[in-house]
Amino acid sequence: MPLVKRGVVWSGASASTAGAKCGGSQIKITQPTPKLAVRNVAEAQAYFRDHWGFQIAWHNTEGRIGAVSHGPCAIFLRETDDAIHPATFWIFAEDVDQAFAELSERGADIVAPITDTPWGLRQFSLRDLSGNIFHFHHDTGD
Repeated sequence: MPLVKRGVVWSGASASTAGAKCGGSQIKITQPTPKLAVRNVAEAQAYFRDHWGFQIAWHNTEGRIGAVSHGPCAIFLRETDDAIHPATFWIFAEDVDQAFAELSERGADIVAPITDTPWGLRQFSLRDLSGNIFHFHHDTGD
């Protein structure tokens, strides 16, 4: 029987191998770390800290790059003078209702309230200072 994890069917996988094998590969990988264009790294780091509860991980002022993190989730921030083209990201939350309550209380820019979707997710959406959209989600089990 295939393993179902976070709503994804892992054919031919067991609970012990689902994260370790992919298409016969033995490479172990985790989620990607996005690099977001920002106008000011220190300002963006302060926003993620104050409004999203992230920690400031590091900042290299000479390189105009820094990072914020929350547990295993990390986001790199690269300062730019060029046009910023916002993107969309998905962040899995173990307890999406708790995340919604905390981020609302912190004053995060919530652009879509928490809802159950027809495709089996409970989710809400935030916008950061650069206009990027982050969908926080959890499988509903449906």
